[in-house]
Amino acid sequence: MPEYTTGKPWRLSAFPPLLWAVALLLTLSLAYAAQSGATYILIDDNLDTELAPPYALLQEGKALDYRSTTRVDRLMNGLPRNALRPGLQPLVGLMALFPPLEAYLLHELLVRLAGLLGMYLLLRRYGLPGPRLAALCAGLALAWAVLPAYTAYGVSVLGQPWVALALLNLRRGPGRWSDWLVLVVFAFWSSLVLAGMFVLAAAGLLLLRDTWRHRRIAWRPVLGLLVLGISYGVVEYPLVYSLLVKRQFVPHRLEFDYARLAPGGVGVGLASAGRYLLLGQYHAGLFLRAAPLLAAGLALAYAPAGAARRRLLRKLLAGVGVLVGVALFCGFYPQLIGVVQQTVPPLRAFNLSRFHFLTPLLWFGVLAFSLRHLPGPGLRAALVGLQLLLGLGMNTEWTLNVRRLLGRLPATEPTYAAYVAPELFRRIRQDVEARTGQQPARYRVACLGFAPAVASLNGFYTLDAYQNNYPLAYKHQFRELIAGELARSPELRTYFDAWGNRCYLFSAELGKNFRVAALPERAVAHWAFDARSFRRLGGRYVLSAARLLHPEASNLRLLGEYAAPGAYWHIWLYEVR
Repeated sequence: MPEYTTGKPWRLSAFPPLLWAVALLLTLSLAYAAQSGATYILIDDNLDTELAPPYALLQEGKALDYRSTTRVDRLMNGLPRNALRPGLQPLVGLMALFPPLEAYLLHELLVRLAGLLGMYLLLRRYGLPGPRLAALCAGLALAWAVLPAYTAYGVSVLGQPWVALALLNLRRGPGRWSDWLVLVVFAFWSSLVLAGMFVLAAAGLLLLRDTWRHRRIAWRPVLGLLVLGISYGVVEYPLVYSLLVKRQFVPHRLEFDYARLAPGGVGVGLASAGRYLLLGQYHAGLFLRAAPLLAAGLALAYAPAGAARRRLLRKLLAGVGVLVGVALFCGFYPQLIGVVQQTVPPLRAFNLSRFHFLTPLLWFGVLAFSLRHLPGPGLRAALVGLQLLLGLGMNTEWTLNVRRLLGRLPATEPTYAAYVAPELFRRIRQDVEARTGQQPARYRVACLGFAPAVASLNGFYTLDAYQNNYPLAYKHQFRELIAGELARSPELRTYFDAWGNRCYLFSAELGKNFRVAALPERAVAHWAFDARSFRRLGGRYVLSAARLLHPEASNLRLLGEYAAPGAYWHIWLYEVR
């Protein structure tokens, strides 16, 4: 800590590097500061899907209700509660205390702080130990913390250094109580299906390799994995119970058809593998892997010729070889599973390509290992700085907030306040109540041209939603509403039938445009909508971001159109005739 004693001059160098890294991360986070919700947060696969379900759970008081009979009325006409995320996860707890946006931003900051501290401790003890490397470790930890990973999934990516640190500590000695606690916390703050299964699998393989090499079992890290697995069993109890004990509903994922979704030959697979290798995947951290590759090349260039260089080459080839193997597996996964799923249909429900969630940590391992073999602090600092710039520059959420502060936010990227548009949807609710006397719980809506999550966050009960798990029977029921539009568009038909996570109202004229802005105004000339099936599901109103030129042909009638200052949408309200 810095000295403030009388007579001793204050010096910048008195602050530990870790404190500087934390201060810089907090400073960078100021880009998110804005009044009245005018902050930009990621929309695709994030705002359009991850905030609405916990909000609905909390509004209905069902976040911790895991009974098999519990239904969440606000989503998909009564979505089984156990199809949604666990109520024990921190984001859900924060949303119980704060509005959705504030909860999301606080959660993101906590995830990144946890990632920074975990990476710093891992590097200081195992990656880059030594009294003179603290600043380098802090810089690399900061570069890790700003990676463009989806923080709505908790510490699934950025918290992995904590797991590595805990298991390495347990392998080296008896460990501390904190090592066991870390494994429990990781299970509660991450996603089992996105990262947990693959962390367990990868760590188990490494322990098997360790046992083979040393001809003995390292029991403490094995018990650590057991603790991690049991913790996941507690926090993900509904999912584990439905998989291993009693299926509570048949998931729509059983109709996934990867061969239809991503057809292609060897060239397509290699191109996809190349993207996984050099860029990664956007959920788990999309950044150019230039710094680790450059560091590895320079380490080999500076290594003295002979046995030392050969040893270094073998180790680097082993690390990069694993990454190449993961990239090839992920790149060709749609084609591989397209063949296997015919023999083992249940494999349709699982996405085993998510081993890519482990690759950011592996690349940072390559970078840290290479830095150990480079001479002089200047070159090392330059490579860490390069990684920091690449990670931060490719962090779309951060860069767009910087552009917002500069008054240059693209019109296609609305802020949270513009996207959710609470004033606009409040007026719609009020008009429906004034006309019918009914609160939103008494009727159901569906959305055209925008994500149903917007309606859900504004208190509406929706028949449609973006969900990665829901009953297959409901998918078939909902398909009747949009069958006419699917028949008009082979692309949308494949999109829904072979995947279906976006259980949306579709229009062949709009295609996959799920963000139809108020300007320029869009109109749909012909909409083959099955109003009778909509009514059977309990639907009464269609909220459309595009004007229907002939609503009567769809058995709808226009009740009103709505706009609001600052809102991204212009909404037309239609009622089933």
